[in-house]
Amino acid sequence: MLRLKLLYNLVIMELVLQQPDDPPFRMLPELTPETAPFWTGGAQGKLLIARCGACRLWIHPPMPVCRVCLSRDIAAEPVSGRGKVHSFTINHQPFLPGVAVPFAIAIVELPEQEALRLTTNIVDCPPDAVHIGMAVSVRFLRQEDVYLPLFAPTPAAEA
Repeated sequence: MLRLKLLYNLVIMELVLQQPDDPPFRMLPELTPETAPFWTGGAQGKLLIARCGACRLWIHPPMPVCRVCLSRDIAAEPVSGRGKVHSFTINHQPFLPGVAVPFAIAIVELPEQEALRLTTNIVDCPPDAVHIGMAVSVRFLRQEDVYLPLFAPTPAAEA
């Protein structure tokens, strides 16, 4: 409970200190040995997903052990950065100051493996243009030492 209260106070302090030109406040993930490649791969323009070296299963979210073969031979590898919107919702609630609404929250499925999905935001298009099956490509938003993978519509010529 104390940790939650400290986190809440930190968020409030960050919001109070936020300047008008600052990017909208986002809670950033804690970087661990398992998750760091996913959250920092954008520095090289790559979407890195954990993969089992033994059975070649893609694993997201990253884990230290493969759920299929129980191997610990897990390493991040780049994926194409393309996907399709599997599901989405349009958020109209301004949870934090400075975050423009509405915006699209989506589950994007990557083509490298059936059911390889991640939760993200769809950017660079009006929220009402987002649809299931929409072809999308990764973009990265840098915030401190984290590169958030966001997805934008893929131009028809590239889809």
